[in-house]
Amino acid sequence: MREMWSVGQACARAALPAVFLATVLTGCQKVGAGASAQDGPPGGTPTASRPSGYGAVFLAVDECSSFGTTSFTEVPCSGERAAARVIARHDGAVRDGPPCPPTSDFVLHISAQRRSSGEDGDGTIPQGYACMRNLEPPHPGDPGGGGGPRTVVGDCVYGAGRGEVRETACDGSGKRKPEYRVTRAVRDRSECPASTALYVQLGGERPVGCARRL
Repeated sequence: MREMWSVGQACARAALPAVFLATVLTGCQKVGAGASAQDGPPGGTPTASRPSGYGAVFLAVDECSSFGTTSFTEVPCSGERAAARVIARHDGAVRDGPPCPPTSDFVLHISAQRRSSGEDGDGTIPQGYACMRNLEPPHPGDPGGGGGPRTVVGDCVYGAGRGEVRETACDGSGKRKPEYRVTRAVRDRSECPASTALYVQLGGERPVGCARRL
């Protein structure tokens, strides 16, 4: 499930991504030890595990994870299994914490779990989330890339029916052709140019995205 917005009176609003313990979905996914991934690869129900000796914090900034259809695992960044790097890491739920950087390709949701050894010395890995960037292209989180946990200026969307739109690659390489492109982020709709055909809720200090029809 990609990021989704409801469209009504030329307004698009970002919907909250579904989060499932130790599962991964296209659009919002979860990884275990537990963590889940948002806008990661399509697949079944991946889980994540933490091998011992890879740092005091599970998936800390600059650490790496493997990438697969069945599991995500913390691995050395120099290893051949490394596929994505943590560019930001926060405790708590995504809805309550800071947004991931715009360059994030997907989000790993880390569920609270007790283990034989933990981040704080008592065997507990707290709930949190890791903002991930693929080590190699493609980068769906880049402007126009067709994915990522955030909608940014340069992204494209298409009508998905029932008053909804979804993100797709601006170059037409996705399953659906782009119909609108977000050209500007502003504080209020009144600041959008006259060519604006759709308003997309982006969040942050400039929460309104002005989108023109392609």
